[in-house]
Amino acid sequence: MSKPEFFATPGYGETQLKNMRYSQAVRIGDRVETSGQGGWDDEFGFPESLEEEIVRAFENVERTLATAGSTWADVVHVNSYHVLGNDSFDEHNRVMVEQFRARMGERAPIWTESGVTALGHPKMRIEIRVTAVNG
Repeated sequence: MSKPEFFATPGYGETQLKNMRYSQAVRIGDRVETSGQGGWDDEFGFPESLEEEIVRAFENVERTLATAGSTWADVVHVNSYHVLGNDSFDEHNRVMVEQFRARMGERAPIWTESGVTALGHPKMRIEIRVTAVNG
């Protein structure tokens, strides 16, 4: 079995490793797992719009995958966690599906979507974690 190799995304990932003691990704052989990625910037600021937050979460997944030597083309499983508030799953799903199409084309990984009451930061409305297999 391959030895796990852990990665901190430059910027926010380095901050979380220092302050919260967790990594953003782990690679074991050809498999990459990410921790949940929110729609934050490197200073943990969040956009006002839900759409911008979801797009930024996808960008952060992409940054984290790249840090571990992977891309959206390698993703086989997506977990997404949504704080709905006054929003509906329809609003979240519209942007999620747009991002899936933009980043993966016709590739259709498995997807588990959950509504939750809270995430790791009080301003978070979305968190995305993925599994990728390089090969």
